[in-house]
Amino acid sequence: MKKTLIAVLASAATALTPAVAAHASTPHATVRAAADTVRTPATPSYTVNLTSNSSGSSWTGHESVSFTNASATPLTEVYLRLWDNYHGSCPQTPITVSNVTGGTAGSLEVSCTALKVTLPSPLSQGQSGSIGFDLSIAVPSGADRFGRDGSFNFIGNALPVLAIRDGAGWHLDPYTNNGESFYSLASDFKVTLDHPTSISVPATGTSVDTPGSSGRTITTATATKVRDFAWGAGPYSVISGTSPNGVKVNVYRVSSISASSAQSMLSTAKSAIDAHSGRFGAYPYGEVDVVLDNNFWFGGMEYPGFVLDLVSSTALAHELAHQWWYGIVGDDEYNDPWLDEAFADYSTDLYQGISGSGCWNSVSWASSAEKISNSMAYWDAHSSRYGTVVYTYGKCALHDLSRVLGTTAMANLLRSFAQSHWYGVSTTAEFKAAAQAATSTDLTSFWTQHRIDG
Repeated sequence: MKKTLIAVLASAATALTPAVAAHASTPHATVRAAADTVRTPATPSYTVNLTSNSSGSSWTGHESVSFTNASATPLTEVYLRLWDNYHGSCPQTPITVSNVTGGTAGSLEVSCTALKVTLPSPLSQGQSGSIGFDLSIAVPSGADRFGRDGSFNFIGNALPVLAIRDGAGWHLDPYTNNGESFYSLASDFKVTLDHPTSISVPATGTSVDTPGSSGRTITTATATKVRDFAWGAGPYSVISGTSPNGVKVNVYRVSSISASSAQSMLSTAKSAIDAHSGRFGAYPYGEVDVVLDNNFWFGGMEYPGFVLDLVSSTALAHELAHQWWYGIVGDDEYNDPWLDEAFADYSTDLYQGISGSGCWNSVSWASSAEKISNSMAYWDAHSSRYGTVVYTYGKCALHDLSRVLGTTAMANLLRSFAQSHWYGVSTTAEFKAAAQAATSTDLTSFWTQHRIDG
C-alpha cells in the first residue's frame, strides 16, 4: 500500500484504534521466530461461488478450501482470517461465515478477524483436508480497500483465507489500517461471481464471462499461485491494452475520472509491469486489472493481478512493484513490512531512474527503538513515522546497499533473491544473508547503521 503524505498525516491522527490496541499484546500477536520452520497448511486451493445483489454491494454463497499439512507436527486445527471484519463493529460483522463443514467452528477471535476450525482428526505430515462454509459479504460505505464509493465497490481481503502456522506458532495478528497484516501462502483460486450484466467485476486472475439468468452474467476468475483474491463491482468504464512483453492491462475507472487520465495510467501500467519484469523476473499472471478512484485515502493498494489506485504514475508503479514484493515473493507483512514496502518503493525509484543519491543524509531517528525492520505492532503505536521510516528510509537503505555492492551486483541480488523465493516467503535474515553473499565487504556495520535487524 502506497501511503500518500495526506494518508500518513491522517493515520497519525487516528493512530491505533482501540480494537487493535486491545489485541496488540494478546498471545495471538506472535513474535518472529528465531528460525523459521515449515509453514503450514500448505498448497491451499480455494473454490468460491458467490451471487451479488443488484449493485454488487452484497454477496452470498459458498467457499471451500483444501490444504495439506506440510509440517512434521500434526495439524489439529486451521484458522480462517476474516480480515474485513475490522470494518464492522464486532460482533456485527460485514463478513459472515456459517454452516462450516469439514471441521468444528469455534468462536470469533482477534476482533472477529480469526475463526478457529478444529479438524475431525489430526492431519499428519503430507495428509490433506478440506473445509467449507457459507459466506456472506456486505460492503460498507467508504472509498477503502474494502468499501463502496457511490455505486462502485472495492472488495479486497473479503474472502476468508487460511492463517499460517510456522516456527512462531499461529499467526493471528490484528488487522492494521496503517499497512498490511496479510501473511499467506501462494494459493490457487477459482472464484465464480454471479452479478448483474450492467456491472463490471475486475478481479484477480483471468476471467471468463458466460450468460447467467435474465440480465445477469457469470464471471469465472481463475488464479494460480496467488496470495489473495480481490475484485471490484460497479458500472466502471474500462480500457485495455497489452504491454510490449505481452501482459494484458485493463484500466477501470469510476465516473469522476477522465478518459485521458485512464489512458495515461494505462501507458504507465504497461511500461512499469515490463520494467519490473525485466529486473525481477517475468510477470507470471498474464493480466493485471487497475481500478482508479481519486477518493482513496491511502493512495493505492496491491492485490495479486489487481490494484486500487489514485491517478498517480508513481503510486501505480509502486503498486505494480508489489506484484513481486509481497505477491510473487511473499513476506510476513505484519512482522516485516519493510520487505515489501521498502522494496516496492526502491523498485519505483529504479523504474523512474532515481538513484537516491544523498537520500540517507536526511535520516533522523525519533528514538533508539525506531528501526526500518520494526513490525506493524510498533508502527501502529507510532503511526506518524511509518511512511517516513519504512518507505523512505527503507528505500534509501537499499540505494545505499546498491552503492556498497555496485549497481550490477545489486541488480543481480534482487533478481536472484526473487527467483529463489518465487511463490515462496522471504525473511529479513534471508535477504541479509543473500546480500552478504554478494560482496566481500562485511555488511555487519551497514545493517547496524541502517537499523535493519533480523
